[in-house]
Amino acid sequence: MMNQVELLAPAKDLSCGLAAIDCGADAVYIGAPRFGARESAGNALDDIAALARYARKYWARVYAAVNTLLCDEEIPLARQLIWELYDLGVDGVIIQDVGLLECDLPPLPLIASTQMHNATPEKAAFLEAAGFQRIILARELSLEQIKEIRQAAPHIELEFFIHGALCVGYSGQCYLSYALGGRSGNRGQCAQPCRKSYTLVDGQGAAIESGRHLLSLRDLNLSGSLRQLLEVGVRSFKIEGRLKDETYVANIVSHYRLLLDELLPEMGLRKSSSGKSRIEFTPDPDKTFHRGYTSYFLHGPQPSIGSLDTPKMMGAPIGRVISIKNGGLVIDSKIPLHPGDGICFFDLQHRLCGDGVNAVQGRRVVLNKGNGIAAGTMIYRNHDHEFLTRVKKSRKDRRIAVALTLRDAPDGLRLSANDEDGVAAESFLPGPFEVAKNPEKALDDIRRQLEKSGDTEFACSSLNIQLNRIVFMPISLLNRLRREALANLAAARLAARCQPAGGVQKNIVPYPETEMNFQGNVLNLYAVKFYRRRGVTQIEPAAESGLDLRGRKVMTTRYCLKRELGFCPEKKNTPPPIEPLALIDEQGRKLVLQFNCKECEMEIILENKA
Repeated sequence: MMNQVELLAPAKDLSCGLAAIDCGADAVYIGAPRFGARESAGNALDDIAALARYARKYWARVYAAVNTLLCDEEIPLARQLIWELYDLGVDGVIIQDVGLLECDLPPLPLIASTQMHNATPEKAAFLEAAGFQRIILARELSLEQIKEIRQAAPHIELEFFIHGALCVGYSGQCYLSYALGGRSGNRGQCAQPCRKSYTLVDGQGAAIESGRHLLSLRDLNLSGSLRQLLEVGVRSFKIEGRLKDETYVANIVSHYRLLLDELLPEMGLRKSSSGKSRIEFTPDPDKTFHRGYTSYFLHGPQPSIGSLDTPKMMGAPIGRVISIKNGGLVIDSKIPLHPGDGICFFDLQHRLCGDGVNAVQGRRVVLNKGNGIAAGTMIYRNHDHEFLTRVKKSRKDRRIAVALTLRDAPDGLRLSANDEDGVAAESFLPGPFEVAKNPEKALDDIRRQLEKSGDTEFACSSLNIQLNRIVFMPISLLNRLRREALANLAAARLAARCQPAGGVQKNIVPYPETEMNFQGNVLNLYAVKFYRRRGVTQIEPAAESGLDLRGRKVMTTRYCLKRELGFCPEKKNTPPPIEPLALIDEQGRKLVLQFNCKECEMEIILENKA
């Protein structure tokens, strides 16, 4: 796949997956019925099978997520599930629990979930040797770090997130949800405490920030960095969003498809699937859900990456309220609002409030509720009704270019079909045929009927008619000749489609470390066996085994509140507050902050208190 580039889209369900492929995704990842890192985004096997059948037409791929930590009794169930997915025709399985590598898995490509915290050259090289065909890199990596991983593991495929929500903690290394409420992110149950509001206090208990979403990050958008990612070896560009709806998927996939289609030929690369998508809208990432955008750490630490005022979408600023007249707002704005739009604003207590536009009368905007808005309030549009309706109703389809050639053949006519991937097929129509009395009309009928493609996945890019004489053919026969040629081509494409190989490598390549605390995420005896045979001598059970996490680290993150709030020692902008700093949640629970400035990391410790 080194010369092929994959645009990888999320699928909450079958309809989202189909929309992603129609809009140009080269691959789709979807949750299996059980054991996915988004517990609420599981899908029936029949739906996954239907998605795989549809994807195969375009040589697109479907990856199934089976990426939670597993208990001992769940390992055989997950193994059986992976075999079922293999029989359905999925192209790879995303896993987190290495206990599965102790099982007899099918020859299916194994994809190391980002929950495995794939952040170092040593880890990448180990996973490559252990049999993983691909690793999903940690989101926190810089371009230079990705380059180092590529050098250390030259054969494994590198997948990297380019768009969507960010986990504030290192993926797979965050235990905050489990520590606070018993819902483990590593078991697909994260309650997203990072999106809640907190008060930041100093070492003397004085509040520095109150009631803000201090662990909530903006969303990732690497639209302007695709070339650089290709240059350091990334070949799968992943869009986050297995909980997002079909409109979001269509908009974001279409956006990146346009960018990559312009970029790949310049770099001597090509997409990994077939066909060209046709849509009836202009994609715009600002129009569907986001919390503001960041490039995160791809280009080094950024001055501000948090979404501290709200974890919700604010959207585009429209303007300030000039006056309130007769239950309507007059807004100083050059951007028109429309009935059905959604707006939001901060009230006097700095709480984000939402409302809907009921009517627009000149500059006067009538809202559904209209409560809590004063003159001077800044209004944002977080739901562009016209755009979202256009995306939803837009025709979205995808066609594979086919060159057709009609030739004379002994005792009949032969129609050859050659597609954009070099796959060929043909159909034959036995004669004899009468010479056309009106050759011009007959030729026009031949062209018109053969250039049709109907509801197939093909589109005629050219038609070459090489007949010694123009014959008359009934339209029904022309249609039959075309249908048989395209049906034969579809069958030939399925036979020619490259099925990626994979599976577990039976070796005992040493693990980079010999000791492992609970952050090694070992929850079953299969995983214990896996690591012990690879030189790990001390293994602490995973947090989900029932560990008491009081006084222990429950999150490590490259996001630093000192830097975000202007207290970074390197910047020396503001006198630093008295440490230790701590976060107090809405229930009064205390999270102590520790700062590893050498590694530019922040650690969160659950207070050691009964």
